[in-house]
Amino acid sequence: MPQQIANRLAEATCRIILGKEHAVRLALACVLARGHLLIEDIPGVGKTTLAHVLARVLGLQFQRIQFTSDMLPADIVGVSVFDQREGDFRFHPGPVFSQLVLADEINRATPKAQSALLEAMEERQISAEGRSWPLPEPFFVIATQNPAEQIGTFPLPESQLDRFLMRISMGYPDPAAERALLAGEDRRDMLARVQPELQPGELDSLFTAVRQIHAGPRLLDYLQALLAHSRQGAGFALGLSPRSGLALLAASRAWALLAGRDHVLPEDVQAVLPAVAGHRLRADDDTLLTADQLARRLIEAVALPG
Repeated sequence: MPQQIANRLAEATCRIILGKEHAVRLALACVLARGHLLIEDIPGVGKTTLAHVLARVLGLQFQRIQFTSDMLPADIVGVSVFDQREGDFRFHPGPVFSQLVLADEINRATPKAQSALLEAMEERQISAEGRSWPLPEPFFVIATQNPAEQIGTFPLPESQLDRFLMRISMGYPDPAAERALLAGEDRRDMLARVQPELQPGELDSLFTAVRQIHAGPRLLDYLQALLAHSRQGAGFALGLSPRSGLALLAASRAWALLAGRDHVLPEDVQAVLPAVAGHRLRADDDTLLTADQLARRLIEAVALPG
């Protein structure tokens, strides 16, 4: 059963990432919806570890790219080198040619380097030497970034943020989880022993199962009402695009699968909306509302379908 497989993935991940079941399930829903994930938080709360664990339990080829201020696009996509024996230039693929790419501290790099991921994330290919090079299948980017107020960061532009299906935060662990971290085994040692939880073909079956989750007309009415209010309602300066609506529907289907249902409920939409819409919404006033607060404002303003 797809739901049992998905829960097995969540349980294996939560054995390493303690006390963060909601964040783990959001991250899994993002992957099952075939979207890219942005994790924004302060250093040291497990952002990179979560990406490593997901790669291992899913059995995906993994590459980590450490973003720095002196990084060039060629450091990400690859470079052409002259081959003396062939008498021609040969393209050497960069680390982006992997099934799961961790773009660590993505906002430490300049916008020029950040933009090297745009085509990869949208088209799942890169262009070089007048050719298009397909990326491995499946292809995911999990990016981490530090809060914008920290020194040496370059904020991601809206076009880059929109490529991420979800943006989540880890937050501090609760006291019980932190005590288990302090008293338990080193997470890096545990991570080294994590084995894939999927058999060949099971990940593709999960992708198919998510697409087959039913979203009825009234659910689509509710989703459209959320989109319309974000564009026309008071309190919002920047509304949700049609691509945002598709992302919200895909994430809601994945969340419903994780809950063991074959159809989407409004509660599923509400559960994923802060992660999907928070980084796409803008308030029309000067109040410093968080992404969660903006999303809650939208949820409260739109009535549930009768």
